Amino acid sequence: MAPTGTSNGGAHAPASNAAPSALADQDSQLPILIVGSGSTGLALAQGLRKAGVKCTVFERRVEQARERDWNMGLHWGAPVLKTLMPDEWWTRIQSLQVDPYVPTKEQDTLSFIQGRTGEPMAAFTFGPFYRLRRSKLRGLLSHHLHIEYNKRLTDITYADDGSSVTAHFTDGTSSAGRMLVGADGARSATRNCLLGPKLGAIHRIPYAATFVQMRFTKEQALFLRSFHPLYLASAHPENRFAFFGMHDVADSNDPTTWTFFYYISWHSSLEEQDATADWTDTQRLAQQKEFAKSFCDPWKSAYEWTPDDAPVWYLGLTDWDPGLEGHRWDNHGGLVTMVGDAVHPMTYQRGQGLNHSITDAGKLRDAIVKISEGGDRGPLVAAFEEEMITRAGDEVRTGTANTMLLHDWERVMQSAVFQKGLKKNH
Repeated sequence: MAPTGTSNGGAHAPASNAAPSALADQDSQLPILIVGSGSTGLALAQGLRKAGVKCTVFERRVEQARERDWNMGLHWGAPVLKTLMPDEWWTRIQSLQVDPYVPTKEQDTLSFIQGRTGEPMAAFTFGPFYRLRRSKLRGLLSHHLHIEYNKRLTDITYADDGSSVTAHFTDGTSSAGRMLVGADGARSATRNCLLGPKLGAIHRIPYAATFVQMRFTKEQALFLRSFHPLYLASAHPENRFAFFGMHDVADSNDPTTWTFFYYISWHSSLEEQDATADWTDTQRLAQQKEFAKSFCDPWKSAYEWTPDDAPVWYLGLTDWDPGLEGHRWDNHGGLVTMVGDAVHPMTYQRGQGLNHSITDAGKLRDAIVKISEGGDRGPLVAAFEEEMITRAGDEVRTGTANTMLLHDWERVMQSAVFQKGLKKNH
């Protein structure tokens, strides 16, 4: 689902509950520049719109471009997302879920099984838990925003008097704003501009996964979903981790319209990742099918029933720790900062990424509103960054350690998933 903003139009009218003081002077001020139209950038833009603060979103992809879709877990970050949206939009959250026909429970359970035998290993209760499709969330959050497409950030410059920041793009255009926020994902161009290509580069770690999204026959779909209606995880004695769940339920009464999402991840050295960089989808899937032979159902049958020529999505795992020495950027007195995966990309097995990213958006929205009301920009942005780096940097480290443990059978019961479930780090 492509965003609905246009590349040549102005921002739509702010939400009716926007702050009057901010509305009064928004037209006289430069906008906030948000680089990246992922879930985090759009959530921040909606929060600013709701507060009456003018902003422009820049997206490197062309409008209507088809993008890979995946789903994400939202739990402790849900109350923040609610504050960023127009009040009436929260009633639509159910429609964004992988199965909009299954009501969200106040408490839900993630089951964890032994990958070879299927025996239960653990069950974690938490909630409310929303399993959201990224495309649907972005589609909703794109409404009424000023989004400019095909804008790849190449440089950032700053006014000598500290009053403005300018984003420069590969097409030769530029845009000035009163603040720039990088929300452009794990391989952030903003981060590279602020720290350079070496310090800003994504950190590769020796684990990989290949993801499959597939529909099946009615009988196959009913069998696969009988293990859990939404999601199931496993650790395998051969030092592999696996996940199985729903991605889309187009028609609850027609199992042939259900799309399942599943993967097996494994320890993969950087040398192996480089040596297999040009593998085809067929080769990636063949490797997964070989792994799945020693797995229990639903993985065993799902991979057997997956056609050999099915498209897949391969990913070498990465992170970037904003708390590491040398990773602190110059925010130029609060003129530039980052949020979400641009500043704390993390592994996904603990399901924390979206929650931290939405929390970033909420806290930065609060800081920008205070600045709009006359607050001192430098200290407010610095305080935002300190909290974010402490909170999310800790999760980056916990997440990577957790990934390592989940792929080491002898240590798997020490994993943060088993010790903490999906609860927020404190």
